[in-house]
Order: sequence, then C-alpha cells, then structure tokens
Amino acid sequence: MTAQPDTERQTACYVYGIVPADVESDSGARGIGDPPRPISVVRHGDIAALVSQIDVDTPLGRPEDLAAHARILDATAVEAPVLPLRFGAVVSDERAVAEELLAQHQDDFVAALGALEGRAEYVLKGRYEEQAILREVLAENEDAVHLREAIRDKPADATRNERIALGELITNVIAAKREADIRMAVGALRELDVTVAVREPTHERDAVHLACLTDVAKQPELERAAGALAERWKGRVEVRLLGPLAPYDFVTTQQPQG
Repeated sequence: MTAQPDTERQTACYVYGIVPADVESDSGARGIGDPPRPISVVRHGDIAALVSQIDVDTPLGRPEDLAAHARILDATAVEAPVLPLRFGAVVSDERAVAEELLAQHQDDFVAALGALEGRAEYVLKGRYEEQAILREVLAENEDAVHLREAIRDKPADATRNERIALGELITNVIAAKREADIRMAVGALRELDVTVAVREPTHERDAVHLACLTDVAKQPELERAAGALAERWKGRVEVRLLGPLAPYDFVTTQQPQG
C-alpha cells in the first residue's frame, strides 16, 4: 500500500511581543523557524500581538532564532512601544492569542504600553582593554608585582600556587574597579533622568554593562554622555552604546500557556 503524502503540517503561533493595536507588520519581516515565516498581527481591542506561524515540531533555541526574536522586537521598538515576551512563547493558534493572552491581560498590557510610549531601552557596554587594565593593576598593587616577578620565566608546574594567587588577585582588583566605574557611569546617566538597570558582567573584562530606559527623543543626550565616558576612559575602556532596543530589562510580561 502506497503511503499518502503529508499535505498538511500542523502549525502553532509563536508570539514575539505585545504592541498597540494600530501597529502594522512589515510585509518583508520574517520570524523564527526554517523556513522563517512572515510576521503578522493579532488584535484584540486596543492591543495586539506580533506573531508568526511555526511547525509544532520545530525545535526552538537555534542562534538564528534567538537573533530573529530580538530583531523583530528591536525593529518594532524604533516605531512603537513593545512589551517583549521571553524567547519560546508558543500558543496553539491566533484565536488563543486573542482570547487567552490579549483578552485576559488587556488592562495590564494597555497600562504597560502607555508607560512605554515614546521610550526605548539602550545598553551601555564597556570592556577593559586587556593590557591597559593589567598595567593599572600592577601599578597600584605591590602584591601583584611580586607575584608576577615570582613566576617570570619559571615553569608553570613550579609556580602553580603563585599563578593561581595572581589570577585571583587580578580578578578581585578588577571587580573593585568595575564597581567604581559602574557608579561613575550610573551617576552620569541618571543626570539625564534615565532609568538604569545594572546587568551582570558577561566577560571577565567587562567594565560596565548597563541597561537604560529613556525617551527616544533623548538619544542624542545619551550618545553625548556615552561619548564623554569613552573620552574619559580612552585607552582603558572600549565603550559602546546599543539601541534603541525593546525594553527587555524593564518589562515583565505574562508568558502565554500553550
């Protein structure tokens, strides 16, 4: 008996975030999955959800999908307030999106979107220049100098304890410097009436990693503040300002239940 081809693949709705109902989807935007499908908008009252169809057996978690999730949200944040959902939010169909997600949380979503009107997240990242921060540690800490001299030109096995001690010392000194630099950066940003959230370091040489929520209209002021920090830390810390982004660090959105 000849097997019949599977002409209908079961799909579900992947949900990216919540937006005002007047938001329109970009006809060229594509979401997660292989192949990625178009982004559409499911509306209920004054709010809507950005969604795309995925096959129910699609494995989630590929780097490409994580990037697509963020790309859709960040592109939306440039044009309108958006409440991002965590990666992996899947609902059975568009009706469930409207009735079980949007309708049940409408008042909370409307209030949160209103508070974000005209605002977006920016991320200030600073990373210590490796040789510069090492010179700084050695210039300020005699113990580090002595340990470095103790291991110079000697076999690693013979100086294992000293190398461990030096590594721990450098890590602790950098951590103290990071705290001081974070305080300086937070102070500079809060002068602009910016809401700041301190992110955990993602690299051992991270100097600052700050999420900022502010009016999009204040972006030039934020760029000037970041530029001033970059100039102050020139040759010591590489500074970058990313954004506008979706407000990942400032919004807690109800996760839909399949």
